[in-house]
Amino acid sequence: MKKMTAHDVMNVAIDMERATPLYSGEGHHIYWLGIAEATAFRCNVYLIKDHDEAILVDPGSRMFFPQVRERVAQVMEPEQVTGMILCHQDPDVAASIVDWLDVNPSIRVFTTPRTHILLPHYGRADYEYYDITHSPRVDLPSGGHLQFVEAPFLHSPGAFASYDNVSRYLFSGDIWAALDLDWSLTPDSFEDHVQKMDLFHVEYMASNLAAQGFIKRLSGIPIDAILPQHGSVIGPQHVQSALQYLRDLQCGTDIIYAHLER
Repeated sequence: MKKMTAHDVMNVAIDMERATPLYSGEGHHIYWLGIAEATAFRCNVYLIKDHDEAILVDPGSRMFFPQVRERVAQVMEPEQVTGMILCHQDPDVAASIVDWLDVNPSIRVFTTPRTHILLPHYGRADYEYYDITHSPRVDLPSGGHLQFVEAPFLHSPGAFASYDNVSRYLFSGDIWAALDLDWSLTPDSFEDHVQKMDLFHVEYMASNLAAQGFIKRLSGIPIDAILPQHGSVIGPQHVQSALQYLRDLQCGTDIIYAHLER
C-alpha cells in the first residue's frame, strides 16, 4: 500500500463494501470500517493497525457487528484484533464489546473508570481494562503512540478523544459529530457542515465551558484530521475552523438555562 496522509483523505473514493484506507505509512495504517447503512445517525468505526497491534476505535453496536467484522477480515484476521477504544458507554459506541470478546477474549479495552463501571451491563465483565486516566499514553510497535485526551461532559462525564501521533489524526468520539442523510466521507464546505454538527451538538453537549475546557487540553497537539464517530471526517483545511466551532459553541445548559442570572 502506498503512503497516504490526511491531505489524501479529501480525495478518497470510499467503497461502502470494503475497509477504506485513511492513512498508510511505515507499518502504520488507519481504516474506515463503516457503517454502510444510509442513516442520519451514521456510526463510523475505525481500525488502527500498527505492525502486530490492531485497535478498533468505537467498535459500535451489536446491530452492525457482522458488517464491521467483515471489514476487519478484509484487512486481517479478526482474532488478531488486540484492543478496543471505547470513548464512552453508549450502545452505538460500545455494545459490540461482547461480540469482540467472543472473537478474542484477550482484547484490551481502553476507556475511563466512569465508562468501565457501566460496560458489564452489556453482559460481560471479563476483559482486560486499560484505564486511560491513569496512563494517558500507550506506545505502539512502530515507535509512535496514542495519547488519550479527556473530554468530560462532551457528552458523557467519562468521554475522551484519542490522538494518534503517527498520522496526527484525532479520533474525537461524539465531539464534532454530525447528522446527515446526504453523507460523504469528508465535507466540501465547512460552513454547510456546521448546520449538520449543530443538529447533534446543541442538544447533546453539556456547555460551552466543557467545550472550551477540552479545546485547552488540545493545546500544542498538531492535528491534521478529525475523525468523529458520527458524520464526516474533517480534513486538514477545516481543522482550525472545527476548533473555533467548539470554542464558540452554545449548547446544552447554555441554552436551557439562558434565562437564569449568573
